[in-house]
Amino acid sequence: MRNALRRAVPAAVGLLALTACGTEVPDGLIVAKPAAPATPYSGPLKAKTPERVGEDSPLEGGGAALLTLECTGRPHEAGAFADEGSGDDGAGSAAEALARQAADGFYEMPDRGYRVEARSGHRVLYSYDVAGRTRAAVIVAEDRRGWFAETHAACDPSEYRARERARLSVMVWQDTRGRAVSTAKVVGWMGAEHCDWQSVEFLTLGRGDDGRLRGRQFLRDPERKLADLDGLTTTYANDVPLPADAVDTGYRHDGRELWLAPDKSRAYVRDADGAVERWPGRDEPVGCM
Repeated sequence: MRNALRRAVPAAVGLLALTACGTEVPDGLIVAKPAAPATPYSGPLKAKTPERVGEDSPLEGGGAALLTLECTGRPHEAGAFADEGSGDDGAGSAAEALARQAADGFYEMPDRGYRVEARSGHRVLYSYDVAGRTRAAVIVAEDRRGWFAETHAACDPSEYRARERARLSVMVWQDTRGRAVSTAKVVGWMGAEHCDWQSVEFLTLGRGDDGRLRGRQFLRDPERKLADLDGLTTTYANDVPLPADAVDTGYRHDGRELWLAPDKSRAYVRDADGAVERWPGRDEPVGCM
C-alpha cells in the first residue's frame, strides 16, 4: 500500500532530535542510526482513509499511515489516536509525542525500533521496518498545543521481528519450521486483569474478511474462571492423554504443540515434556469489556 510516488528522503530528516524537555524518550524507541529504507516514503502525511476501507473495519481512521505500509499480507490494524483534538497539552517534540503514545500503549504494534522516515510541515512519520520495508507506522503532528500522535497503521504482527513479537500483548504462533504464522490464522492472548481473567489464555483460529476475530475460540482455564460460561464444548483438564484421532495443526508456541479434535470442538496442547492439556472450545468468541 506504499504510495506510488517516491523520492529520496532529505538527509536532514535523520537529524530530528531524540530528546527534549518533558517526556523521556526511552532507549530503543527510536533508532539513532537506521539503515536506509529500500523505497523511502514520499506521499502525504495527512490523507483520508482509502475508500476501500469500510466503516466498521479495523483499518478505519488510519489515513496517511495506511499509505506508508509495505506489508507482505494485508494490513492488520490502523486508526487515529484518541488524544487528537483534545484539550490536553502536547509534547515538546515529535520524539516525545511518540514516546508518550508508546507509554499509553501501541495496541498490537512494536514498542521500539522506529526510525524517522519522512517529515512534511508539522508532521513526522516514524516507521518500524523489517528488511527495509515498513511494517508499522506512526504519524505525529504539531499544533498550537504541541506535538501529538495522530494516526497509526500496522501489518500483521507475524511480520515483526521475533524480539518485538515477544513483547506484544498477543501471542504469535509459529509453524513447524519456526516461521511466524499470521494472526488471521491463529492468535493467542491472556485475559484482562480488570475482569480477573489474567489466568485465562485465549486462542482463536481464523478471522472474518473484515479482520474481526470470528473463528473457533479455545480457552486454557486452569483456575476455572470461565467454567460456567455457556457454549463450552467440554471442560479444561491437564495431564490428559492425547487422543489417537487428534489432528496436529502444525502450530507451535514456546515449545507447545496445538492439536485439535477431528470436529475442532476442543483443543489439545502438548508441551515440550509431553504433558497434554485439554482446552474447551466455543463457537462465539468471548470478550471482556
